[in-house]
Amino acid sequence: MLSILFLLIFLFDCIALFKSNAVSAERILPEKFSNSDENPVMVKMKNSFSFDVYAEVIDEIPVQFQKRDFLKKIKIPAKNSVSFEYFLRPVERGEYYFGKLNIYSSTKIQLVKKRNSFQDEQMVKVYPSFIQMKKYDFLAIDSRVSLPGMKKIRKIGHTMEFEQIKDYVMGDDVRSINWKATAKAGNLMVNQFQDERSQPVYSIIDSSRGMKMPFEGLKLLDYAINSTLAFSNIALKKKDKVGMLSFSNKIGNLIPATSKASQLNNIQESLYNINTEFLDADFGLLYAHVKRRITHRSLLMLYTNFEHISSLQRQLPYLLALNRSHLLVVVFFENTELESLVNSKASNIPEVFDQTIAEQFAYDKRLMARELQKYGIQTVLTKPKDLTVNTINKYLEIKKRGLL
Repeated sequence: MLSILFLLIFLFDCIALFKSNAVSAERILPEKFSNSDENPVMVKMKNSFSFDVYAEVIDEIPVQFQKRDFLKKIKIPAKNSVSFEYFLRPVERGEYYFGKLNIYSSTKIQLVKKRNSFQDEQMVKVYPSFIQMKKYDFLAIDSRVSLPGMKKIRKIGHTMEFEQIKDYVMGDDVRSINWKATAKAGNLMVNQFQDERSQPVYSIIDSSRGMKMPFEGLKLLDYAINSTLAFSNIALKKKDKVGMLSFSNKIGNLIPATSKASQLNNIQESLYNINTEFLDADFGLLYAHVKRRITHRSLLMLYTNFEHISSLQRQLPYLLALNRSHLLVVVFFENTELESLVNSKASNIPEVFDQTIAEQFAYDKRLMARELQKYGIQTVLTKPKDLTVNTINKYLEIKKRGLL
């Protein structure tokens, strides 16, 4: 008797679920993903049955994420729609392919599950971090506001560009009072200056093997690429001319500096397409190319990495030559994994030995920064995660001090 009852319930469950395709679903992707950021993926489902459906959602996520355990259980009320969102954090640029969106539907009895597959293969491109770029966007509008890590830089003297004469307000520099205009107007008037504009600024990205090292899943090369996009956006908003260049054992694509409205998109596409076999960097080739192609004095933000003082010394003649014709800023990286080892407590002789070596590496990094500064080369030694804020900081400092 029980077996007959069970069979009847089973048949009812089958008929209820399989008589029509009353459950539908779709995956909604953004136009593009932002590298190293959490990107939303929306799943919408509709239940046309007159009863509640209990669904298990298995999405075929791109292979780059190595995520094979995705499962979302959700109840879809009768004659209703539901949606949910999940997030993916890519750490490589390129094309990512989603497979099918699989829905396993059942009634409340849950004796039978019906599988429906939706969506053909979908592709989304992962671009350099435009989310990070937007995070710092406001700094170009009002440099008085800041994020954690941004330095307040005192302006030394005036830059060369006069902007306008305006009424004096409390807090204006009294040295800027225009006494002639004050006498005419009958109240205090001050000269207002602005940072010099239309200066050429280049980001130069080393894509050699020294930039292959990953921190928090992201290669140093991609940290540099993300930073270049955010920094270029700020420089363009400051009315400077922006360009970029990549190199390793050969020269990559050179985008000449300009302030055209389309320049940021040109840079983003070029950054997206940077490919490398992570071979040795040829700084001599870089110097020759810059000397031939960048003829006006420019700010050169060079993203590179030196692990040993000897490797810096081999490239120092080329860096000095670049700095003679341009304002060179060498941006390189602290090894944060070694730093955590230095700060850990050693409990045996091998750990003491490892800690001593780590301390030597950390000291060498600081020594390299001092060596560059000794020769008048601007430097940024930074943790990978702080790269963007420290690069923008250095750019704003250079603008405020009128060094270019």
